[in-house]
Order: sequence, then C-alpha cells, then structure tokens
Amino acid sequence: MPIDEVEHIWQNGKLVPWKSATVHVMTHALHYGTSAFEGIRVYDTPEGPRGFRLTDHVRRLFDSAKIYQMAIPFSQDEVVAACNAVISANGLRAAYIRPIAFYAYGEIGVVPGKGAKVDCAVAAFPWGAYLGEAARAQGVDVCVSSWRRVTPDTVPATAKMGGNYLSGLLISREAKELGYAEGIGLDHNGLISEGAGENLFLVKNGKLMTPPSAASILNGITRDTVIKLARDAGYEVIEQSLPREALYLADEAFFTGTAAEITPIRSVDRRPVGANGRGPVTEQLQDIFFGLFDGRTEDTYGWLEPMQQNTTETQNAKIAV
Repeated sequence: MPIDEVEHIWQNGKLVPWKSATVHVMTHALHYGTSAFEGIRVYDTPEGPRGFRLTDHVRRLFDSAKIYQMAIPFSQDEVVAACNAVISANGLRAAYIRPIAFYAYGEIGVVPGKGAKVDCAVAAFPWGAYLGEAARAQGVDVCVSSWRRVTPDTVPATAKMGGNYLSGLLISREAKELGYAEGIGLDHNGLISEGAGENLFLVKNGKLMTPPSAASILNGITRDTVIKLARDAGYEVIEQSLPREALYLADEAFFTGTAAEITPIRSVDRRPVGANGRGPVTEQLQDIFFGLFDGRTEDTYGWLEPMQQNTTETQNAKIAV
C-alpha cells in the first residue's frame, strides 16, 4: 500500500481522512522546529500485528516534550490507543507509526506563552527497510561527515525533536551527494557520535562497542534492544568514547534504529570494514532481532505489544471517525 493510499490519520482526538489532516502555515513548530515525535515499527507476527516497544516509544515522546515544557493534551495511554486506532482503521498488519506533538498556531514568538496550544497527531503507513532491502545482507557504504553533531550545552540530543534533525539532514545530504548511503557525525570533541538518524555499533575482537549517551546521540530504543540481546547472547557490550580511527580498525560495524533496524556497514570513507560486508556478529544479532517477529526468538522482555482494536482504551481516548 503506497502512503498516499492510507485512509485515516489520528489528529487531536479523532480519526480524520488522511488528506484532511492539515495545520496552519503559522504553526509554531513549522517556524521553529518545536515538535516532539517518534517512529514505531509494527511487525506482522504469527500472532498478529505487534507494536515493537510501543509503550517505550510513547514514554520517550512525553519525555522529549517535558524537556521543552510542552504539555501534551493527551495521556500516554490515549496516545498508545491512538496508535492502535490508526493501525486498525487503515487495516495495516505491518507499518511504521509516527506520533507527533507540536506547538500549534497561535503565537509567533520564539518562546510559546504559558498555556500555548499543543496539537497531537498519529499517522501509520507501510515502510520497508530504511536503507534498502539489499542493505540488510550486503551492508552500506558510509562516510564521516564534515558536519558535527550538536553539543550537549546547545540542543539536548536526548530529546527526539524536529529541530534536532536539521543536523541529520546536513550529515545525510552531504554523504549522499558524495555517493554514500549515509553519513556519520562526530561530536563536539571530534569523537564518534552517530549516523544521521541511526545509532552506531562497532565490533572488535568479539566485543561490541557503542558511543555513550553523552556523545550527542539519541539514546535509541533499538540501540537499547541490541545491547540487551547481545548481552543475552554472551557478548560484552561496552559504551565508551570512540575516536574516528576506530571505524577503520573495526572488524564489523552496523547501524541501529527503528527505521534502519540493524543495517551492516561495509565501508567507511571507502575503506572496507572487516571483510567488506556483513560480519558474523552482525548477522547473528540480525537473526536474533528479526527472530522476535517470526517466533524464532522468545520475547522475554515483553517488547511485542498486541495492536488491540476497538478497546476500552481507544474509546476513552475519544477516538471517532
């Protein structure tokens, strides 16, 4: 199903036709990037559609808004119910869900006034592998960008806010213009941070290494998933600061993210990583991760949340067509 064939979107408490979900051109978030958002995968499992760590994503949405003192006018349970509603209304079994909360039309000053209006919407649509289906097995070619990630004392990377992604846009666009699939940004100290929209892992001597949360990264939910799955599989996972050259010396490297899932990196700055393809550790972690969705891996953490339909929670969220 192409995205323009999706029928319904949830906006401020009710389902509306997809093409009717509009905002005013003077919306505050359009001018200043004051929006908190999430990306959530729904997988078609043998037990039916399951939202992967849906509640964790919604919780982070509210955490991001809290940093900017943005009061979302719905509860976390209501937003979870809205996510269920758009999956049900559009008849989706596998999808990408995009909840977003943003300062709405009403004021044009940089700082929204007390009680400024906050709108909330949830969309759902089919979306395949972010960096391409072939990339899951073959890996991608990336480069280190000339653009640095934001510093901790400027814009908090912990918050998943619309304005933060201008950094990712510059990193990714530069990489693509140079012929790469994606770019990697360094932090303010010149150390490895993350991709334009993905967290980063390196494998060296059988150990996994990933930059810490203080390295201007978004503390990704897929990143957390991989850390837990890797440790359960017996791997040592080290969160530490990493110099740029660690990319060139790694045995394996891969991206993680809701959109990217687990995507191998086969080269950095045209230097092959390991055997210039997906390595055995990356392949094993992919197998464990994707096994969650076809039943090969037991969901011991309760990450797969059933996408309920016509539930009491949905009714309480005041959702109506």
